[in-house]
Amino acid sequence: MATVLPPPSKRQKTAAAARARDQVEAPPEIPEGVQRIQFTDADTGEARGPVVTVSLANLSPKNLSLLLNSLLGQTDPADRLPYRFYNPLGDSTGEFSQEQVIKAYLDGTTTTELQLNIPCRAEAVFKVKAVTRCSAAINGHGESILTASFSPASSSRLATGSGDKTARIWDCDTGTPLHTLKGHTGWVLVVAWSPDNGILATGSMDNTIRLWDAEKGTPMGNPLKGHTKWINSISWEPYHLREPGRPRFASASRDYTIRIWDAVSQHTDMALTGHKASVSCVKWGGAGWIYSASHDRSIKIWDAAKGTLVHTLNAHAHWVNHLALSTDSVLRTGFHDHKGKKAIPETVAEKRQKAKERYEAATLGAGGIERLVTASDDCTMYLWEPAKSTKPLQRMVGHQKQVNHVTFSADGALIASAGFDNHVKLWNAKDGKFLHTLRGHVAPVYQCCFSPDSRLLVSASKDTTLKAWDVRTGKIAENLPGHQDEVFAVDWAPDGERVGSGGKDKAVRIWHH
Repeated sequence: MATVLPPPSKRQKTAAAARARDQVEAPPEIPEGVQRIQFTDADTGEARGPVVTVSLANLSPKNLSLLLNSLLGQTDPADRLPYRFYNPLGDSTGEFSQEQVIKAYLDGTTTTELQLNIPCRAEAVFKVKAVTRCSAAINGHGESILTASFSPASSSRLATGSGDKTARIWDCDTGTPLHTLKGHTGWVLVVAWSPDNGILATGSMDNTIRLWDAEKGTPMGNPLKGHTKWINSISWEPYHLREPGRPRFASASRDYTIRIWDAVSQHTDMALTGHKASVSCVKWGGAGWIYSASHDRSIKIWDAAKGTLVHTLNAHAHWVNHLALSTDSVLRTGFHDHKGKKAIPETVAEKRQKAKERYEAATLGAGGIERLVTASDDCTMYLWEPAKSTKPLQRMVGHQKQVNHVTFSADGALIASAGFDNHVKLWNAKDGKFLHTLRGHVAPVYQCCFSPDSRLLVSASKDTTLKAWDVRTGKIAENLPGHQDEVFAVDWAPDGERVGSGGKDKAVRIWHH
């Protein structure tokens, strides 16, 4: 009788899955051969390091990154910068591809004598340290803190919205309350800074939106009325698309609609109707599209100029809770970058130009288009490239319960998702492939956000803790206890200096390295 092998044990299955994940798929037969390469700066075109000869087999982006770091004298793994490489053949758009170079070699379009100029860009010019301690616990709110967001300009100002019907702006340098924004008659569910840092918009369960002078903390005009149910999400028009002197934003509501508002006249420019249930999240993209996610299981894409529906993306089997764009980080900060006040351009035209350049640099690797990721109660996420197709690029599965929150890293290379299964998961943003499960929380994870240099991630959970993670290894970098109850909201300042968090214990905590 033939011996029947027992089915593989759980341990053997896990080992096989780990092997499959770690092993890079063998590329097609790589011919023997070498290629002369010169690294060049993707922005200025200047040479980085000397001309070197590399065998075709070693031309993977990972090897190129190691090579460039060693050519520039960065030998310590902790000091190495992650680099992104662009296509050296033709028009320098799109990612570098080893297969393309080998194909060109085989076709005879490049030879050993010819030198390939490979454009590169450091993905993290500045380095953020992991937050390790709580530098301030500030009381002031009378109820749970539901949302928190740093100003796009610096880590000195944090805005929070609370169940006590107020929003507050905090001075994080001194750890003191700066302004209390009173006027709403319901819970404040959303706070959103305009990208130029001048206006704070707050959305509430009282069905209204209020605008505040971000510097003085004073109300700008009357509440904005139009929605008939509470406000779930607010997204400002990207600075590089904005007509001078006419800041606009989009709001999403439980009344099934999205409204586009003019912040100066305080009137609705357009109401976008078409969803058949509560609209949970809205994002205004950098190419003039507005993306909305809804409990009707669909994602809709609108033309912001005409107010018309461009696409409906159907794939999810349950409520769509959240969506994120690969360009969120640069759209949020506009013309502000990590260099601070001294790098802010003088004129509006220069500011728009800088915001546009930052947006274009953020989409360069993906061929100039935005990617979109959506998270749902059906325990899955989908990765989309709506400018190319209404079919998803990838169905991302692995969470065992609802996925509540999803976010892209600032460099657009990673996606993190927070789920009710107590886990945070990391994914490759290029193809949606699973990378790591970050295990450590013992209750649902409500929110997560990347550090601006994309090397770290912080997550906020019902288990009263925050955790900081090293995304390269998927291991915990710091455990951050301190809150007395569930942590609903967390944000990492765009300059990388601080993390702010808030939750059921009514206290805002500011975390430092």
